[in-house]
Amino acid sequence: MSTVVIIPTYNELETLPKAVKAVRTAVPDANILIVDDNSPDGTGAKADALASADPFVHVLHRTEKTGLGDAYLAGFAWALEHGFEIIVEMDADGSHPANRLGALIGAVSAPTVPGAHYPGLAIGSRWVTGGSVVNWPAHRLFLSRGANAYARIALGINVKDSTAGFRAFRAEVLRGIHLEEVNSHGYCFQIDLTLRVLDAGYTVVELPIEFKERETGESKMSKNIVVEAMKSVTAWGWQRRFGKKNSTSSS
Repeated sequence: MSTVVIIPTYNELETLPKAVKAVRTAVPDANILIVDDNSPDGTGAKADALASADPFVHVLHRTEKTGLGDAYLAGFAWALEHGFEIIVEMDADGSHPANRLGALIGAVSAPTVPGAHYPGLAIGSRWVTGGSVVNWPAHRLFLSRGANAYARIALGINVKDSTAGFRAFRAEVLRGIHLEEVNSHGYCFQIDLTLRVLDAGYTVVELPIEFKERETGESKMSKNIVVEAMKSVTAWGWQRRFGKKNSTSSS
C-alpha cells in the first residue's frame, strides 16, 4: 500500500538527514514528507536539498510555527490529496526507531483477525510489554507515564501510550474523523486523534518500541505542554461522562 512518512521539523538541521536516511533504509518504498515550520537554522533549505536528490522525499514549507498539531494537519491534507493509503507520523530527532516502521505499516495493512476490520491506527508504544525508554530523566518518565495513565482513566480508553508520536493511520480513517474540527496542539493532539479513531469505531493497536531520547538539539517538550494537555483531557472526560461522547472538537 502506498505510504508516506510525515516528519515535522523546527530547527532540526543536524538530525533531519539522519532521520531521512533511516526511513529510506527501513522502508525504501515509502515516501517522506518533511513539514518545516520556517526553521531559522536552515532546516527548510536542507529539506529542499534532500528532496532534490531523492524523488521519494517531498517538502511542505509553512510560514510560521503554530504547533505540532497544525504541522501534522497540513501534512495529512497533503498526503490525502496525493492519494497515499498509509500515513505515518515520525519525529526528526532520532527518538523513534525507523526499524519499527515496517511493523507499524504492516499493522494497519492487514486485519488482526481474518475477516475482521483493519486496525485504523497503530501506535509505537513505550508503555506496553516490551516497550522501553532510553536516557530519560526521572521527571520525564513520571510525566509521560502519569499523563497516559490519567488519559486512560479520564477518557475510559484502553490505550497505554495515547500521547505517542510514532504512529501509522489508514487514510480512510483520517478522512472519517473530522480533521477540520481538530484544534488541539502538541501533546494533546495525539490524544485527540487517538480518541477520535476509537470513537469512529476503529481498532487501535500498540506495538512495543524502544524510544531513545534525542542526542542533539533541544526537546520541544515542557511541563506546560503536558499541563495544557491534561486540562483538555479533563474537559473531554467530563463531556464523555455527562455530555455527548464525541466531544473533542469543543476543546
